[in-house]
Amino acid sequence: QVQLVESGGGLVQPGGSLRLSCAASGSILKINTQRWYRQPPGKQRELVAEISSTGSTTYVESVKGRFTISRDNAKNTVYLQMNSLKFEDTAVYYCNADIVRSFLVQTNTYWGQGTQVAVSS
Repeated sequence: QVQLVESGGGLVQPGGSLRLSCAASGSILKINTQRWYRQPPGKQRELVAEISSTGSTTYVESVKGRFTISRDNAKNTVYLQMNSLKFEDTAVYYCNADIVRSFLVQTNTYWGQGTQVAVSS
């Protein structure tokens, strides 16, 4: 069993910062691409940031220059550093990852259960 657990969400003032963490645990052979999604209330889920197995990163235009995705492979953890937060960043943030489990060759995508980020003055 593979589990992804997010942490670090909360209430923050506009202009503030938060760092989200997503730790993967279980029988993991290899983690490939890791991602952060978000879903604002009443809106579609969108991909926020992505980091590949080679370390290359991609961001949605609205967070470029403010958010940074990074990873710690030794801890099977991906982070999302969020700076200069805006009201429109309010959403439930979900991590996901493409993971190869031990003793398998198939890659599956796993999701965390989400962590709430609320930006409010």
